[in-house]
Amino acid sequence: MSLIKRYPWVVAALLVGIAGLSLGSLASGEVTRWLVTGFAALVALWQGTGMVRSILGGHWGLDILAVTAIVATLMVGEYWASLLIVLMLTGGEALEDAAAHRAQRELTSLFSRVPQIAHRISQDGSIVDVSAVDVCVGDRILVKPSELVPVDGSLESENGQFNESSLTGESLPADRLRGDTILSGSLNGQRAVEIMATKVAADSEYQRIVSLVQAAANSKAPLVRLADRYAIPFTVLA
Repeated sequence: MSLIKRYPWVVAALLVGIAGLSLGSLASGEVTRWLVTGFAALVALWQGTGMVRSILGGHWGLDILAVTAIVATLMVGEYWASLLIVLMLTGGEALEDAAAHRAQRELTSLFSRVPQIAHRISQDGSIVDVSAVDVCVGDRILVKPSELVPVDGSLESENGQFNESSLTGESLPADRLRGDTILSGSLNGQRAVEIMATKVAADSEYQRIVSLVQAAANSKAPLVRLADRYAIPFTVLA
């Protein structure tokens, strides 16, 4: 049921195709022709409305070619070809939507792991909880067991063990010694350690990864941009 709600046009195209084949084997081809033609025309009208709005807004893409192809095949009576184009168009949009949802889930997961709190060690040895964005270079930070490292820093304790899988993909914990670089987003092991901040939160490794992923999620792939740019001349040529 959720698949039908999310991708109704894909499901409808498949059902129309199945119904058309069934009717074609039981009755004359006229019923099938009108069924498939009517559905393809409906999709062309739906896509064409969105296409016109995009063009008026100064944007155009490959939907111009798709709508032109559907209309052209209907005009010459190739209704099965039009249904195939509809299935390619709606199926491509469904795949794009599924990829976007997956990317959004991954981005949400990254945001949920961004360190928010840091335990700053004062000059008198007391520990004050501050926001990770308030940590300054040179601050001594206590990282408790199983906590995320809030900012990039150097290890002040004798040694420590950190899970860096969210940064490097390596599943095995990494052993670090005094003076080694500890990256933000690393998960501390079973003992508390002290680090000295070498970067502020905005410049730390994990925040840079989140920013890069967010920028990628909000932009189009180079191939898609190229396809959209030459959509109109390619349509004319086709």
